[in-house]
Amino acid sequence: MSRHVFLTIASIISFLVGLFAIVFPSVLLVSKGVTPLPGTLVWTRETGLLLLTIGVIAFSIRKHKNSETLKAFLFGNIIIQIGLFIIELVAYFYGTITKLSGILPNLTLHVLLAIGFIYFWKPLNRKSKSILN
Repeated sequence: MSRHVFLTIASIISFLVGLFAIVFPSVLLVSKGVTPLPGTLVWTRETGLLLLTIGVIAFSIRKHKNSETLKAFLFGNIIIQIGLFIIELVAYFYGTITKLSGILPNLTLHVLLAIGFIYFWKPLNRKSKSILN
């Protein structure tokens, strides 16, 4: 799979999940076994906005040539995927998220996306001497 195709797929996933979180935060929370409260609804919408924006950025740069900016974007997304994986897993083990069926698809997606971002980041990282080496 080319980086262009990977970033197109990742951008669509991010955009759609973000849009869903903005428009239907209660549905998203209930699917994870979390009670929708005013605070959780706000944070779900905020997270949705961030995901939607990352999707727009990924779509916008999917055809860009190798650059330090592209490398930083890929590295940032590695951190996002690993971080979201850890946060959701810990939340499940602490009982904050109560439905395993609500996080298994996400955990799988975070692993696959992290692998993809690492795969496309590594060659860029070998070719430069920035702080992300």
